[in-house]
Amino acid sequence: MESIKRANVEGKRVIVRVDYNVPMKDGKITDDTRIVASLKTIKYLVEHNAKVILLSHLGRVASQEDKEKKTLEVVAKHLSTLINTPIYFVPVTRGDLLTETINNMNEGEIVLVENTRFEDYPRMLESSCDESLSKYWASLGDIFVFDAFGTAHRCHASTYGISKYIPSYSGFLVDSEIEMLDTALHQRKTLILGGAKVDDKIGVIDNLINTSDAILFGGAMCFTFLKAKGIDVGSSVVSVDRLDYAKGLLESHGNKILLPVDVVTQNGVKDINEMEREDVGYDIGPKTITMYNEALINSKLVLWNGPLGMFEDEKYENGTKKVLKFLYNQSIPTILAGGDIISASHKFGFNFHYVSTGGGSTLEYLEGRRFKTLERLNGENKK
Repeated sequence: MESIKRANVEGKRVIVRVDYNVPMKDGKITDDTRIVASLKTIKYLVEHNAKVILLSHLGRVASQEDKEKKTLEVVAKHLSTLINTPIYFVPVTRGDLLTETINNMNEGEIVLVENTRFEDYPRMLESSCDESLSKYWASLGDIFVFDAFGTAHRCHASTYGISKYIPSYSGFLVDSEIEMLDTALHQRKTLILGGAKVDDKIGVIDNLINTSDAILFGGAMCFTFLKAKGIDVGSSVVSVDRLDYAKGLLESHGNKILLPVDVVTQNGVKDINEMEREDVGYDIGPKTITMYNEALINSKLVLWNGPLGMFEDEKYENGTKKVLKFLYNQSIPTILAGGDIISASHKFGFNFHYVSTGGGSTLEYLEGRRFKTLERLNGENKK
């Protein structure tokens, strides 16, 4: 990859694909992590007298109602506050207004274009990487900067599509994400895996098991592994079709795998061997928290994806909260790999330095997959 640091951007129209797919409630942004993560690249371009044109999606758009609800206008206002600079919001994704706005830009100005996924209704043009749309967006700029790591695993018109037609570079967020995740791929580490589905983590487990000293399981997925050991997990969620996979992993790498010894159910804390038929596990229990923290104390690096319990409910937050607190207080190098675990860290007030904004792209990168968009970020050398 070629970083934007290597490009001459002065006076150039620079299209930056950012990831402003942020959670919203009642028209307000509830977590601006992804917006904040884009500021370094934007400020750099402004300081180097570029004309900055921002593209992003927000949710999925499959109806006219979606278009009315999923505008980026509120994001433009929030970004302007964060960066203390006017943001010129263009409420369309193509046409004379957009072209004229860009043609009239001065150096150092910033334009945010409407939600790229508006081009998915009534026809799926953005998500299908429509060639004519890709060429049109590329025609609006002289240079393309890809800084939306959360979309790196998808070939859309506003990502891979644009990169085919103009010189393309990585932004600072993508640079830092790749450096961080490459470290996670190759260094010895402890994995913490939570969340609901075993399916979502199989690729990560298989790719990282040999460079991991231990894997600590939590969330609903731990019950599939407990069931595979022959333990009665009551009415807890089990991925029945993955029991054979879990058994195989326990047989081949059982010495690396830690599973809960107690859990918090709707009926209180239960030792794992004492669960009754109606019990559903929603969090790891206090004995497990202690066991996990003891296992983490000597870790040189921790990679964490997925919460250890249903942290949104305060009755089931302690597992995730107390292990986060332990890692934070002990200053153990920790990478929070996307999604709900980042939301949990914010909820509990722990600001970790290494945070991946990717979600699905983070998991796929950790599985060892290659991303076509990243492979095109080779500056002027368009092959």
